[in-house]
Amino acid sequence: MEQITHYVNGERVEGESGRYTDVYNPATGEVQAQCPLASKSEVDAIIAKAQAAQPAWAAVNPQRRARVMMKFVDLLNRDMDKLAEVLSREHGKTLPDAAGDVQRGLEVVEYCIGAPQMLKGDFTDSAGPGIDMYSMRQALGVTAGITPFNFPAMIPMWMFAPAIVCGNAFILKPSERDPSVPLMLAELLKEAGLPDGILQVVNGDKEAVDALLHSDIVQSIGFVGSTPIAEYIYATGCANGKRVQCFGGAKNHMIIMPDADLDQAADALLGAGYGAAGERCMAISVAIPVGEETADKLIEKLVPRIETLKVGPYTAGNDVDYGPVITSAAKENILNLVQSGIDQGAKLVVDGRNFNLQGYEDGFFVGPHLFDNVTADMDIYTKEIFGPVLSTIRAKTYEEAIGYAMDHEYGNGTAIYTRDGDTARDFANRINVGMVGINVPIPVPLAYHTFGGWKKSVFGDLNQHGPDAFKFYTRTKTVTARWPSGIKEGGEFSIPVMK
Repeated sequence: MEQITHYVNGERVEGESGRYTDVYNPATGEVQAQCPLASKSEVDAIIAKAQAAQPAWAAVNPQRRARVMMKFVDLLNRDMDKLAEVLSREHGKTLPDAAGDVQRGLEVVEYCIGAPQMLKGDFTDSAGPGIDMYSMRQALGVTAGITPFNFPAMIPMWMFAPAIVCGNAFILKPSERDPSVPLMLAELLKEAGLPDGILQVVNGDKEAVDALLHSDIVQSIGFVGSTPIAEYIYATGCANGKRVQCFGGAKNHMIIMPDADLDQAADALLGAGYGAAGERCMAISVAIPVGEETADKLIEKLVPRIETLKVGPYTAGNDVDYGPVITSAAKENILNLVQSGIDQGAKLVVDGRNFNLQGYEDGFFVGPHLFDNVTADMDIYTKEIFGPVLSTIRAKTYEEAIGYAMDHEYGNGTAIYTRDGDTARDFANRINVGMVGINVPIPVPLAYHTFGGWKKSVFGDLNQHGPDAFKFYTRTKTVTARWPSGIKEGGEFSIPVMK
């Protein structure tokens, strides 16, 4: 059986704690590898190695750091198929979806090639008699990130690419459920010219996370995952004086107006609701058609599309729409929530509970589900299901429809389908959600804008990638300079002011 390792100082290193967790093939349910769970002492040693390596890297000028990212982009393109295959084998998502996972991370790396421009400071000549004033952005030091299973390539790159190009060392704690791709990314960065010790990958569980949170050396923590853990990491990290950005759960709504192209809306809901088996923080899990006629027509168009979805292993290639969920526990949780929807009075229009894939009976496959007549007090509405389950809430008016999205505790993403510009503009301006799509079902911003939700979907002031990433991974230093020829004799005992 394959033994996963850590990645320390430029090489793969076996775990020393004696603790391991199983890594499954979600399509077959078989254990395919064992992943080490680092002890606190192992994490502390890795942090110390990162601290030793970071000053020399920070002293490298931004243009040369950017050149490493340029080479990294070339290597990611070269190994795209290999990365996607390993990602699919451990996560379960289809090969095209896995390649998209890598591509979305690659695009952030491309943005980071602009680091020399993004790291420029400000300068004021003659701020006072003989006085110049300037500011500069400097690296934090040792930074860290804790990333989820659902995007094992994209989200690590969203974190470590800007952190590293800003001159920091970065310690990545990826999900122990699919840890192989992060290790491959670290090796590619070394091939691109990154010095040893600047990117470390440590596999682990809460013990490793707590070691990072309580370390005096680690200056910042990034996290993506569930809201309860995001709240814990944010509170603990802040209490330990760290800069923290945490991204939690989601419940993303799509409003379908009576004037919308319903075929387009149905197709959008199909991909946004069931792609990657619904294991996306930007998945649309709630459809809100406005008006009974709109709702009836939408359900009529959705049912045959959903019933013909192809579910299977990634090895089936392009013949599969989505694959299994990540674990048997995830499958059980999804089916329990489906049952709660039935028990609480929702109408199950498409029932995927008895889905069975011949030859893959032990895999973690979940058939597609569609609910109608869902209400805001049901568990399938209030909770993040993270599975192939789409709920439909019927709204009488536009105001009622946006009220559902605005009143929900999560505010990650939302969308509206309409042909009316006034409605779209009002929706974009009023909705209290961080990422908004207008006739776009999954409004994930491109790399040069920032990614982040509102409300209980995010904890912290700065978002991921885009300009916010360079702010998060640097601190500003402001220098006021006067040279001896401009200094008069004698002390000054009042606070300096402009003269």
